[in-house]
Amino acid sequence: MNSQFGLMNVWTQGDFVTKAVALLLIGMSLVSWIVILTKTLDVLKYKKIARSAEDFWHSEDFAAGLARLGNDPANPFRQLAIEGREATAHHRNTRAHLHDTLDVSDWVTRSLRNTIDEFTSRLQSGLAILASVGSTAPFIGLFGTVWGIYHALLAIGTAGQATIDKVAGPIGESLIMTALGLAVAIPAVLGYNALVRGNKGVLHKLNRFAHDLHAYFVTGARVSSGSPANVVAMKKA
Repeated sequence: MNSQFGLMNVWTQGDFVTKAVALLLIGMSLVSWIVILTKTLDVLKYKKIARSAEDFWHSEDFAAGLARLGNDPANPFRQLAIEGREATAHHRNTRAHLHDTLDVSDWVTRSLRNTIDEFTSRLQSGLAILASVGSTAPFIGLFGTVWGIYHALLAIGTAGQATIDKVAGPIGESLIMTALGLAVAIPAVLGYNALVRGNKGVLHKLNRFAHDLHAYFVTGARVSSGSPANVVAMKKA
């Protein structure tokens, strides 16, 4: 690309507004890529945890199953198991106060749902940044384009004639701002969509695990995926 139309030329010849728009777009790009990379690593980690969570149901008792889930406090499957166990124990120990208003099934359901909601909020943090960058970056770049064209028209008016040397440079610099806005927005939109799909997969597995935990704490066994009438028993801790 000719250096006359390069980004460095925009920076050296642009005014304060042009430089501010360029810096804003570059900053938005850096933030969006940080969010994309960070959240992608999180999704990959949780997918790996979800694949290993099935080992929980092949344990001899609850304590052994909890040990198989590891000691990571950020493991949402481990958090669900602990929350379900504590909710069941709390209901059992305070039965004289709770049995008239809330049965064990509803109590465990609420406890598991609260844990899932907290994890969902943590999992989706940062996505609003990508959505904001993807929706606003093209318009910020377009603002830089309009501003550059405005200055090109001023230069033409001052010179009194629209020669190619008066128009080509400013117009080329203005179009670079549009391209920069699109270059910032497109990865943000694609990253947002990919992360939403990945989060849905993780949450689907987490909800299935919570359903099995609910059945285990209420009935003493996990509902088998093979038949609704079959259960997979596991000794309690």
